[in-house]
Amino acid sequence: MFFDKLLIDGEWRGGVKTFPVVDKYTGETLAQVAEASRAQVHEAVASALAAFRRGAPPPYARYEMLMRAAEQVRARRAELRDTIVAEAGFALPDADGEVTRAVQTLSTSAEEAKRLAGEVIPLAGAPNQGNRIGFTIRVPLGVVCAITPFNSPLNTVTHKVGPALAAGNAVVLKPAGRTPLTAGLLCEALREAGVPRGFISLVHGPGSEMGEWLLAENDFRFYLFTGSTEVGKRIQRGAGLRRTQLELGSIASTIVCADADLEAALPKIVSASFRKAGQVCTSIQLLHVEEPILEAFSARLVAEAEKTKAGDPRLPETTVGPLISVAEAERVERWIHEAVAQGATLATGGRRERAVVAPTVLTGVRPGMKVVDEEVFGPVVSILPFREFDEAVERVNASPFGLATGVFTRDLGRAFRAALRLEVGSVHVNETSSSRVDLMPYTGTKDSGFGVEGPKYAVRELSEERLVTFRI
Repeated sequence: MFFDKLLIDGEWRGGVKTFPVVDKYTGETLAQVAEASRAQVHEAVASALAAFRRGAPPPYARYEMLMRAAEQVRARRAELRDTIVAEAGFALPDADGEVTRAVQTLSTSAEEAKRLAGEVIPLAGAPNQGNRIGFTIRVPLGVVCAITPFNSPLNTVTHKVGPALAAGNAVVLKPAGRTPLTAGLLCEALREAGVPRGFISLVHGPGSEMGEWLLAENDFRFYLFTGSTEVGKRIQRGAGLRRTQLELGSIASTIVCADADLEAALPKIVSASFRKAGQVCTSIQLLHVEEPILEAFSARLVAEAEKTKAGDPRLPETTVGPLISVAEAERVERWIHEAVAQGATLATGGRRERAVVAPTVLTGVRPGMKVVDEEVFGPVVSILPFREFDEAVERVNASPFGLATGVFTRDLGRAFRAALRLEVGSVHVNETSSSRVDLMPYTGTKDSGFGVEGPKYAVRELSEERLVTFRI
């Protein structure tokens, strides 16, 4: 069953019109999803504010509520997995991984609801303040807007909604128009878990129009957004003095040194390059390989890429499913052909069938090519050789983005130099740029945005510290 309606003030409702959501592999229409009017968006925000003013559940109740939500998601695994495969085009292991991670994100958020606390302020340590006591408490902000992407239609949503609810806020969720059905299932799970009426609302509609409406709602205290840098900048301008958490674009790199353990590194690199059809902010796009191992490593990577099955995401042998649309697949194919025309070598891949692009490895690339300078967001990895380690670090830092970088080396000196010098939010030694555990802090630098995901860190961002003092 698809939850393809709007959720406003605890009720599922129709919209002013509908829009189709299609199966990303077959192209068949899955559902007609309700599109919200401007008035319905305002009503969703107003009902969220009214619910918040009635009072958020206390922290332990929020813990219980989110733990029940995690169990609801676990119980709905098959339904959620099949919906993700259909509307996002993920291969079965990636869709199943989304569900597993969402359970963890919700349960970790639940635990953080119990741990939200302030601190004692040593006022007596100041002159003439010996008869005063001070402490801080952490309180929820109010109404939070969450705008989520197509490339993680469940777990990224839980990374927004879980911490926001754990902190005691009410949430209005606007998921990606290409993958709204998974969000509907999650919202129903949250309702069944006991989230109070008005504390979770769901609105659907075109991103450009809906984004302007959401920014115009003055009752929002915080905007959570994962998506493109261009849209993130518009949200930041529109938010004004209101808080934001922006997880934006990336051109993710991984550095492979000559002393790396290639047996351990290669499977991780293949997965990080091609899982979810390369549609992950931290997917490896640029692979910097030290020259002494360049030829042997490249040959092994090409061989593994050629063994990686692309096609129907419902088949158990498929690793790479379709991109989010035929148009995006055509763009990726065009960028590959442009790079080859400009002098790159197509080591393997480059083929497209409808929305499916075969795992692709390019060599001989250089700055000025789109596959180097812009975010591909497809199953394409480019190999760039380096002689000196600092050269690879400088190349990574030359990017306008700074989300995450992986470094494979056995040299502790290189590992610590990377940690200190790479201008990115995360440095993963002996893991790829795409390594992520859902309880870790996850943030970017430069055009990759700011603000921290990860329940412990997001809960603090989604609450505010209030000082209380007593003169005795």
